[in-house]
Amino acid sequence: MTGSTHVARGDSDEDGWWDGLVGPGKAIDTNRFFVVAANILGGCYGSTGPSSLAPDGVPWGSRFPYLTLRDSVRSEAVLSDALGIQQWHAVIGGSMGGARALEWAAEFPDRLRQAVILASCGASTAEQIALAQTQVLAIWQDANFDGGDYYSGRPPLAGLGLARRIAHISYRSEAELGHRFGRAAQGGEQPISLERGEQPELNRYQVESYLDHQATKLVQRFDANSYIVLTEALMSHDVGRGRGGLEQALLAAASVRFTLASVSSDRLYLPAQTEQLAAAVPGGVSVRSIDSKVGHDAFLLETGQIAALIAPALA
Repeated sequence: MTGSTHVARGDSDEDGWWDGLVGPGKAIDTNRFFVVAANILGGCYGSTGPSSLAPDGVPWGSRFPYLTLRDSVRSEAVLSDALGIQQWHAVIGGSMGGARALEWAAEFPDRLRQAVILASCGASTAEQIALAQTQVLAIWQDANFDGGDYYSGRPPLAGLGLARRIAHISYRSEAELGHRFGRAAQGGEQPISLERGEQPELNRYQVESYLDHQATKLVQRFDANSYIVLTEALMSHDVGRGRGGLEQALLAAASVRFTLASVSSDRLYLPAQTEQLAAAVPGGVSVRSIDSKVGHDAFLLETGQIAALIAPALA
């Protein structure tokens, strides 16, 4: 959700978030395919978002409209038109990107040949919505949020950092966190001590330090309003909304070839949700499993397994 469009290194020295998959001779082979990674509408990496200037020269802030993932996909279709692309060989995505790929298949089935959907689902569940709401509230309740119009002052970094901590726990599995950190203290810090009550930030468990690190990284590169807009867009995800339900929505996508994969240890998008989605695809489709202890983030990290399922799909 908070990724940029920088999917692969290319001519830049900056690592891309799918460097192991996208590039010359890789599973998504840039010698064969023209690859487009579009920044999502409402984000803060180029597309119009809350931090963008409105016609009056002031950032949109609290005036930025509510968006759904369906709106985002429709904006991507406009981008396709601008690029002169009538049909995509494939639309590929994981997590929120997978939800957008599914929306592409339902909304514009004639404009893609196949959809590759990783670690995603047909509709956000009550639990996923509840988890998302806690992140939104963390930002709203930051004293610096100012209703979303904070651009002339101090940004709500504490709230954004807390939102990231909440989210990141769901991105990793209990087993992975336990294996990496257990109950170990961070460095020379003393989490079990009288001093913890006075200076908790200096008396942490390793896992607390890890979450602090993830929060610090995000607040340095992401806008809090964009985080809210995109989180609420993900809460809206339901490909069957207004289309007669999931199965009816996917009937329109009968011409689209689907490749679906779940992560074995994913506790954010459960494998059962991908199975439910697969059962709704016309003619049915099998679900590939990304076997990993990492959790949801395996769709970013297990590049070997992902390459093995993407490469045949694009052949």
